[in-house]
Amino acid sequence: MSDPREFPRELCRGVCRALAHRGFATLPEVSLANGRRADVLALGRDGELVIVEIKSSVADFKSDRKWPEYRDYCDRLYFAVSDAFPQELIPQECGLIVADGYGAAFLREGRSEPLAAARRRAVLLRFAALAAGRLRRLLDPDIDEGSGQ
Repeated sequence: MSDPREFPRELCRGVCRALAHRGFATLPEVSLANGRRADVLALGRDGELVIVEIKSSVADFKSDRKWPEYRDYCDRLYFAVSDAFPQELIPQECGLIVADGYGAAFLREGRSEPLAAARRRAVLLRFAALAAGRLRRLLDPDIDEGSGQ
């Protein structure tokens, strides 16, 4: 990756593939109600909501202090890093995923903190609406979002 500020697409692809193998539907780059953007929001078969924060470098990790704000929008939080990343930097209460462009290994499960019912419903509705909108735009890139079509 040439620019460390770019979204780490290769790591994201590997994370999404690994989550799919675990039965999760995934959406990359999801804006949350608090204004933050989750790198990956995943929905499990049982309704579990997972957020994965992808870190492409130590500098990226050290400059990011917003990650605790994701806890309010998921049951479990993970960090995904490359195999060259110093894993001891990842907080123990968070899950740890090592990824590349083709897959990922879950080295540590994140601590489970179930969401309140109202927050779960709001995040699930956001997930569904975002997924439907992305599919609609994929099928019809010329759609006018403001027309109600």
